[in-house]
Amino acid sequence: MMIDSKRTVDANPENGLRTYPGDAGEALFPLGGIGTGNISLGSRGELRDWEIFNLPAKGAQMPNTFFAIRVAPEGGEPVARVLESRLRPPHALSHGYHPLSGAGLPRLAESELIGTYPMARVVFRDDDLPVRVELEAFTPMMPLDPENSGIPAASLTYTVTNTGDRPAEVVIAGSLINPVGGLTYDKFGNLHYAMPCGRNVNAFRQDTDVSGLRFSSEKWAPGHLNYGSLSLMTTAPQLTVKRAWLRGAWFDFLQEFWDDFASDGRLTDLGYEDPSEEHKTDTGSLGIVETLQPGETKTFPFALAWYFPNRMNGWHEGTRDTRPGRETIRNHYATRFADSWEAGAYLLNRMADLRGRTEAFRDALFGSTLPSYVVDALAGNMPVLRSTTCFWLENGKFLGFEGTFDDGGSCEGSCTHVWNYEQTLAFLYPSLERSMRRIEFLEETDDAGKMAFRAVRMFGCEWRWGGKAGPAAADGQLGSVMRLYREWKLSGDGAFLRELWPHAKRALDFALPHWDLDGDAVLDGEQHNTYDIEFYGPNPLTGFMLLGALKAGEAMAREAGDGEAADGYARTGAASAKRLGELTWNGEYFVQALADVDAHKYQHGAGCLSDQLLGQQLAYLYGLGALLEEDDRLKSAIHAVYRHNFRADFKDHVNCQRTYALHDERGLVLCSWPNGGRPKLPFVYSDEVWTGIEYHVATNLIYEGFVEEGLTIVKAVRDRQDGYRRSPWNEVECGHHYARSMSSWGLLVALTGFRFDMAAGVMSFAPATEADDYAAFWSTGKGWGVYREFIDPSDGRPAFAVDVLGGDMSGVTVQARGRTIVL
Repeated sequence: MMIDSKRTVDANPENGLRTYPGDAGEALFPLGGIGTGNISLGSRGELRDWEIFNLPAKGAQMPNTFFAIRVAPEGGEPVARVLESRLRPPHALSHGYHPLSGAGLPRLAESELIGTYPMARVVFRDDDLPVRVELEAFTPMMPLDPENSGIPAASLTYTVTNTGDRPAEVVIAGSLINPVGGLTYDKFGNLHYAMPCGRNVNAFRQDTDVSGLRFSSEKWAPGHLNYGSLSLMTTAPQLTVKRAWLRGAWFDFLQEFWDDFASDGRLTDLGYEDPSEEHKTDTGSLGIVETLQPGETKTFPFALAWYFPNRMNGWHEGTRDTRPGRETIRNHYATRFADSWEAGAYLLNRMADLRGRTEAFRDALFGSTLPSYVVDALAGNMPVLRSTTCFWLENGKFLGFEGTFDDGGSCEGSCTHVWNYEQTLAFLYPSLERSMRRIEFLEETDDAGKMAFRAVRMFGCEWRWGGKAGPAAADGQLGSVMRLYREWKLSGDGAFLRELWPHAKRALDFALPHWDLDGDAVLDGEQHNTYDIEFYGPNPLTGFMLLGALKAGEAMAREAGDGEAADGYARTGAASAKRLGELTWNGEYFVQALADVDAHKYQHGAGCLSDQLLGQQLAYLYGLGALLEEDDRLKSAIHAVYRHNFRADFKDHVNCQRTYALHDERGLVLCSWPNGGRPKLPFVYSDEVWTGIEYHVATNLIYEGFVEEGLTIVKAVRDRQDGYRRSPWNEVECGHHYARSMSSWGLLVALTGFRFDMAAGVMSFAPATEADDYAAFWSTGKGWGVYREFIDPSDGRPAFAVDVLGGDMSGVTVQARGRTIVL
């Protein structure tokens, strides 16, 4: 059950692998590409959460949709099973399980899901089954290649080994209902008599190397939101097919299918040539037939592809483009593929390359010698990029909600004060991250420099808050300036910087006149921020964000040839740093300077804010260094956050806000008041636990030398995401797959001491921990690979190597262990 790399296994026996038995009901592994939507693979081996129709759909099941196996040993009794482990209680449904679920069909005794995102394995066990069966499932994913990481399809390959002493015929059949147009249900759980489906077509198709079923409809025009198709496909040569199940009454459909399949493993096509009736649809099945000799292993390769190209041109009904002819827009994948068949064929025909590169990425990540729970945190939040939190449009724009409800997006607009924390997209798909900066600066920043912190103008809308023009978000706007610096340094793209710098300069120059009321270079006006409220007076959250933005602005201005602006930012930064310390330092950590903390609702005052050094953490990540000269204060403050805000349990914690950690769990609260002074109504969310903040605090602790404390926080987070209480691949805040959770990628940058400057063609490593055989993933906008430290066998001295596994890093200088090499 280990991944296929001897060196990787030897490097770290834990490998970050986590296995989830079939009763781990929250272990839901997402399949799907960037901007394509998802299907979840559960720990029982089931497919659920069908989120491929341009909307979230947590918990959504697809009727009549499952894989089944029939094994017929020579001279023995055949065995037929659904390729899932048994359903777990509770089973207390008012009318029992509906036949559409297939719950009454025999299943396998046990299963185990091994998740190494982006690849998963499910191992099935059943003593009554005379073969061993495993499933490998993935959608291709490789850094710096969003196109091949954005295929609307999943590879589902079953591997079967004949463990008996006689030859056995094995048939694996996948069944899929045609959902095109939309499925709805009556109160009994039946498909509704007036559901939108109708005139649906299940067609068997054979090309040169690919065969399968294509599920479509004649009802919908190509531009309609319901238009689309699915395909269940294979490259296997020996097939059995039933294009449509029995169009009967009551439960005839399932009875006829199972009897047909279980009797001889051959599917009888019922000969329907007409599309389904209006408001009805059909289920189709595709089977692969193989004969296995004793001890022989064969694969049964399937691809499940989807294509629902049209989406609302906007965020939701309240924020969308209503101009004639612009009501809908296509997903980016529709610019590459004509339908689901073409997408699936692309995956199958290029399987060796796509799987190989995906496996190389997986092995590079999970082959790390970093603690297993750190790797788990990195991989566990990559699915956000490929969840329905994000979408990628035909015009190339990449956008994101904050997260998702069960059935819709949550908090629109690529919100700057939430996406501020995210690092994963920037390091893995920097071209998509740069598209977000273009939207922020070229579309959402006005002539005065005010940036809308929710992007809506592309849809013909204006961002409003409380019935009036929305405010600028101090932390979000300043963070976007810092992120522009990051994108420049990661990519080395000077033209990109020069294109956006005039707009970023306006955004930076907006800050002091707008938020600094007394002219001392410290923000003290009404400052909207990520807690969805306004801070007043000097405070560390926006104070350090300003310092980071000024330092980034100085460097970018010099690159753009504006020495006067650069000198001005340097002077302002020095004055701001001095004054911020004078106003907010309490001897242990940084506080909000207010004469009366209750004069305004929702402040933190003397509280120890976990976010107080967010700007400093971002500065460390982006290579801007310490923002205060007296770095002992930075060490003291971040350790105070850990000491006062990390909870070993929540048994006595009083939280009247939303609850994300409870009882015997560990976690970091957003704020505490160790010296008293808690406001009557502290800022909303102050008693909550957010994974995105836990990760950035852990990252900052590591930078300041408190490695053990940082890792303690990370382990606490991932212990909560154990597959029973919560999903390992879905960290929740204001919605599923919450964008802030992608701050976890900063852990990798901090632990490896990775610094990058592709503009200068230089990168360096200074790991925070030592190991004789050290390995960790790295990436820039130019390439990615593995950094290794080891003992050179030729002289017994420490050495390092940089493996480039993708991209082109030719000519880049690497510094580590006091040495310099050129790639």
